[in-house]
Amino acid sequence: MKNETICQSCGMPIDSEVIKGTEKNGSINNDYCKFCYDDGVFKSPKMNLDEMKNNVKTQMKKLDLHEYTIQKAINILPALKRWKS
Repeated sequence: MKNETICQSCGMPIDSEVIKGTEKNGSINNDYCKFCYDDGVFKSPKMNLDEMKNNVKTQMKKLDLHEYTIQKAINILPALKRWKS
C-alpha cells in the first residue's frame, strides 16, 4: 500500500508536485495543496474548521462522491496540522 500524502488543511491527496502549495521564495511546501496555500500564506487565512468542513463537503458532492466517502474525509480534518489545537 502506497503511503499517501494529504493536504494538512483540506485533506486532499497530494499525488504530484503540481498540486503542492508554494512558499514566498517559490519553493514547494509539502504539507499543503495549492488550493489552500500559495506564496507562503493560506488562501483563506480566516477560514475556520467548520467552514473547511463545509467547503470539503461541497467540493466532494460536485464530484458525485458517495456520502460515506465524504463523511470519512470530513472526519479526518480536525486531526490535520492546520486544525489541531
